[in-house]
Amino acid sequence: MSETNTPGLQYRFDGPEDAPVLILGPSLGTTWHMWDRQVPELVNHWRVFRYDLPGHGGAPAHPAGSVTELAGRLLATLDALGVQRFGYAGCALGGAVGVELALRHPERLASLGLIAASPRFGTADEFRQRGVIVRSNGLDPIARTSPERWFTGGFAAAQPAITEWAVQMVRTTDPGCYIAACEALAGFDVRAELGRIGVPTLVLVGSDDQVTGPAEARTLVAGIPDARLAVVPGASHLVPVEQPAAVTDLLVRHFSTAWQQGFEPTTGQMAIPAAPVKPVLNPPPSVAPVAEIAAPVAQPEALGRPDPYDAGLKVRREVLGDAHVDRALTSADAFSGDFQEFITRYAWGEIWDRPGLDRRSRSCVTLTALVAGGHLDELAFHTRAALRNGLTPDEIKEVLLQAAVYCGVPAANSAFKVAQAVIREETTPHE
Repeated sequence: MSETNTPGLQYRFDGPEDAPVLILGPSLGTTWHMWDRQVPELVNHWRVFRYDLPGHGGAPAHPAGSVTELAGRLLATLDALGVQRFGYAGCALGGAVGVELALRHPERLASLGLIAASPRFGTADEFRQRGVIVRSNGLDPIARTSPERWFTGGFAAAQPAITEWAVQMVRTTDPGCYIAACEALAGFDVRAELGRIGVPTLVLVGSDDQVTGPAEARTLVAGIPDARLAVVPGASHLVPVEQPAAVTDLLVRHFSTAWQQGFEPTTGQMAIPAAPVKPVLNPPPSVAPVAEIAAPVAQPEALGRPDPYDAGLKVRREVLGDAHVDRALTSADAFSGDFQEFITRYAWGEIWDRPGLDRRSRSCVTLTALVAGGHLDELAFHTRAALRNGLTPDEIKEVLLQAAVYCGVPAANSAFKVAQAVIREETTPHE
């Protein structure tokens, strides 16, 4: 534990105490055991530090809702152990933690490996929807479908013991911590910041990864000044498990040759050599850039009270989802555009963003008001919002029963029909 009482992470060391430290970060739903087959070779060169995400692998269930918080907990753990400088390789969410370290704490990082990673993991809506499913059904639906996301079909069929191990890893994860990790991935987007990563970086991906595949890997390589790409054939998302020898070899080669010198202790500065021409370990076919990575446009600082529009748009997206908000803003024209700006600024920026009530409470109030007014269209998308804000289907039922007493049975009857359809759609796992 650090002096600020930041919760530490469950960890283990392997390898000689006097060797440089190499950290291996896990993906969502896995434990440090996903790296078991890399460790015997890596400990010949490094002192290997592995950690579990909160609530994973029996770790204490202290949810962390952002990648920044996860990185902070990792650093607090390392500080308590006296580890100041290290190499870092992480898979998926573990890779996001590595990117966070490279951007916010470059003085700690000697070299970086990003496995099955992305500057943005899917969409925020996808991960918040996954959180709704877990909150309503537990982790079993996610566990049962994990092998098809993590492994190629041939590997899963040939390795039933490993497939069952993967399912059990997810089943034994704390649901609240899993949901918080989904929130962390939903809020992670560093596409505009990749150019600031100043350490040598290996981007490694399985050729058959359908979660964060070669396209996302090439976006990382295009944005990071000193990055190289390795595509491992015959592997899906958990490439360290599916192709352990290839991954081990690539990690040894990268961290043996790309261990960057530390910051000069008296000045705190470090000379960063010009980025070399990027070698590609497994050259991809010629393709157009996956996405343009644009630097944010500087806005003039507002005088007096800040304009609540940007804060309102952020809250509106988090509560209602990107897809809903995009539809509303895209369909706005000269007639309705001012209204969309009005509700974003005042309903979402002024009221929903106030600290006096949490979002669960605001959803309860909103559902009741919509039942009273008979606004069934808005009741539908605010039922979705309530699920996103952490209300369970049973809690939504209690809100509607309370509304039946004070708003009338006919109004509640209509509301139950709308809410039931939404809840069934949102909480049914998609196999």
